[in-house]
Amino acid sequence: MGKMRWWALILLSYPLSGMGGCQGSEGAGPSLPSRVPSFDALRAWEDLKAQVAFGPRVPNTEGHRKAKDYILQELGKVADGVTRQEFSHQGGGRTFALTNILATLNPGQRPRILLGAHWDTRPLADQEQDPSKRRQPVPGANDGASGVAILLEIGRALKRQPPPVEVLLAFFDAEDMGGTPYAQEYCLGSRHFARNMGTFRPDMAIIVDMVGDKDLQIYYETYSMQAAPNLMRTVFDVARSLGFTAFHPFIKYTIVDDHLSLIEAGVPAIDLIDFDYPAWHTLEDTPEQCSLESLRAVGQTLLHVLYERLPQGRALKPLAFSSLGGAWGDGAL
Repeated sequence: MGKMRWWALILLSYPLSGMGGCQGSEGAGPSLPSRVPSFDALRAWEDLKAQVAFGPRVPNTEGHRKAKDYILQELGKVADGVTRQEFSHQGGGRTFALTNILATLNPGQRPRILLGAHWDTRPLADQEQDPSKRRQPVPGANDGASGVAILLEIGRALKRQPPPVEVLLAFFDAEDMGGTPYAQEYCLGSRHFARNMGTFRPDMAIIVDMVGDKDLQIYYETYSMQAAPNLMRTVFDVARSLGFTAFHPFIKYTIVDDHLSLIEAGVPAIDLIDFDYPAWHTLEDTPEQCSLESLRAVGQTLLHVLYERLPQGRALKPLAFSSLGGAWGDGAL
């Protein structure tokens, strides 16, 4: 996750109303309505571990190729259609072969919602305390594998019990190739998709990133609340109604992530992300830092949104990036 933060100055510039505190206790919460399938967190956990076992999923590496084959194999079992968006990127004197993977389920229904995650991993452990380790690639258990695992398992659930909407599962490549603290080489896959959506254009989108942390804490995100506040509030309301207390309904971060590519293209999009993750961009981003229960909290919430609470399609005004000085600008943070 090439996630970057705009801090208190920006947050103070965008007051939001109607945000109450999150109350409740740990537990499974009320029983799910029968029409909502269960999220198999154990199966998702196996997906997470399988990806890490391939090694770092840095473009042009064997681990990257194995992960692509794995995702395609699993989607082939459940999706109505699978498309590869292949493209390339020149950087550091090299050419990187990149692939977005798009899977359609229950086509023809409306609204069409995109659920997205990045499947690549960071080539540099730039947050390592030991400078000698900073040139090594990160394992990407949380930052990479967790979002993919949730989407794959959601795909299986949708296959078992078709939803009342069309779902586009989008696995974006090359989200995490950027050089800190600049944004231009982050989110390459989602930016390519946003320029080439064609008939895949969604009515709304939810990105999941870094959602496997064993101490999961997810907050409202500034750009998300500007672009699609109703969708963000719906997701958090559902999570809290199910007893998942890791969702906190107030803004803590402003994040450069794949949702920005979609927002700039006029798609109402939100980012579900836990940025309070000590192992971010380090060699400690391993399955030991993640939790099956965190995958369950996010996955079951999203299933419930799809089947019961999805806002029906009205166009939402996208965020005016000029008012923030340009999210893709080349200024250091």
